[in-house]
Amino acid sequence: MSEVTYLTKEGLKKLREALDHLMKVERPAISKQIGEAIEKGDISENAEYDAAKDAQGMLEAKMAVIQGKLANVRILDESKIDTSQVQILNKVTIKNKKNDATMQYTLVPESEANVKQGKISVETPIAKGLMGKKVGDLVEIKIPSGVLSLEIIEISI
Repeated sequence: MSEVTYLTKEGLKKLREALDHLMKVERPAISKQIGEAIEKGDISENAEYDAAKDAQGMLEAKMAVIQGKLANVRILDESKIDTSQVQILNKVTIKNKKNDATMQYTLVPESEANVKQGKISVETPIAKGLMGKKVGDLVEIKIPSGVLSLEIIEISI
């Protein structure tokens, strides 16, 4: 049995769009490349044919991974998210106790993480350290560069 994939409605839409693009754009393009390589004659020593077949194999594998995720997806309902303690889909404002810098992150499923948008995966050390904590809690989180001392300022949606 495959692993359950947790997504927001937006994440599910993006995953379906990615699969659709692979099936309707990428797959036909590779099929065309294979056809063109076959037309050039002997495929036993045709580098273009070999490259196109390799690309086709990688594309099919990528599609299978996405289809597996879609088959085991669970949608996270933001309306049922609690803000009394840190959990997935919460927007958490934290203060670094060492330098007084304040940061805000939204904890999301790994597939929806985007640091530039302030979305970090629940699989990161910081998110794991924050999970289950409440406003005012002080958290010590081990990161590759040492220990991060954080205070939870606010939890919202």
